[in-house]
Amino acid sequence: MRKLFIPLALAGLILSCGEKKEEKKEGFEMNRTKKEVKAEPVSEGVPVDMNNKGVGPIKSVTFADEIDAELAAKGQKTFSTICVACHMAEQRLIGPALKGVFERRSPEWVMNMILNPDGMLKEDPIAKALLKEYNNAVMLNQNLSEDDARAVAEYLRTL
Repeated sequence: MRKLFIPLALAGLILSCGEKKEEKKEGFEMNRTKKEVKAEPVSEGVPVDMNNKGVGPIKSVTFADEIDAELAAKGQKTFSTICVACHMAEQRLIGPALKGVFERRSPEWVMNMILNPDGMLKEDPIAKALLKEYNNAVMLNQNLSEDDARAVAEYLRTL
């Protein structure tokens, strides 16, 4: 009996250390292992063109070195009444994030977009690219005055 026990134990040990075959099951299988996803830098795909003044009534805007706090406060009030439905300072929403907008667009372009979004979307290449980038979400004309648009532009400088 002892002579039979040792070879059987040895055979069992060899078989248990052998290659394990995985069975494929049909149907739903859930894998809970986390996969590392590398965040790719988000690019607007829209060119930066500081020379483009856009299409509209504004031909020239000059910002003072210092921000006009009173004008910026007026612009903030207008922005939080009208613009926040589609824009946030640091996050994309229906429209682009507006923090640092004057690093990407000229002041004239920004004010013309505020005052004349219909004309800009028809004729301006950057506005057309933004329209495409933001799933054809059209910026509506809010019928602001040039003074209101200037106040909003001053507020955007503070972001």
